Amino acid sequence: MTSTVPALGTRSAEGSALQAVLLDMDGTLVDTEGFWWDVEVEVFAALGHTLEESWKHVVVGGPMTRSAGFLIEATGAAVTLAEITLLLNQGFESRIDRTLPLMPGAARLLSELSAHEIPTALVSASHRRIIDRVLASLGPQHFTFSVAGDEVARTKPHPDPYLLAASRLGADPARCAVIEDTATGVAAAEAAGCRVVAVPSVAPIAPAPGRTVVASLEEVDLPFLNGLVASPN
Repeated sequence: MTSTVPALGTRSAEGSALQAVLLDMDGTLVDTEGFWWDVEVEVFAALGHTLEESWKHVVVGGPMTRSAGFLIEATGAAVTLAEITLLLNQGFESRIDRTLPLMPGAARLLSELSAHEIPTALVSASHRRIIDRVLASLGPQHFTFSVAGDEVARTKPHPDPYLLAASRLGADPARCAVIEDTATGVAAAEAAGCRVVAVPSVAPIAPAPGRTVVASLEEVDLPFLNGLVASPN
């Protein structure tokens, strides 16, 4: 999406070590991780296969190619990756067209970042067609731009999406705060050298150096993010 926001130098909070905030989408800003699993269950059921509940933790937070590929291999379904990707995206779009619940604290945090003109990017493993539909509900004005999983050669857990986002914002990855809900996303952000706030949605995430784990976005605000990036650990 095209940005009309001011340059980075006019947008950073005065005296702040924080240069940008990079946010995941599914399970972080919108309560949709369960939607993806429900759609996967329904699509594979229509193909005559039952998904095991334990697989949910394998596919959560991953790019479509990895998640769908795993489920095809695990079930032995007679379907191609391209075919299942289309079916999953269609099913997900149908769900979010009916309802798109935000995670607690998401709307307030986005408004706060916008009010203080903090450079902000949406960085998701979801495809562009999904991101654009979600952005309509989140408010595209809250983001300088967005990065979709089908727009990078290597998506999460590789660092490429976060390195691209930091580069496009002219920010040092070490001075970017990333907010993620899955181990896959956390791995991508940490590999990029960013400071990470983990808000686990499906599976637990343990604290680690450079990583802070919180229960909800309601615990996250601009002073919190400034402190995270300014902290030496």
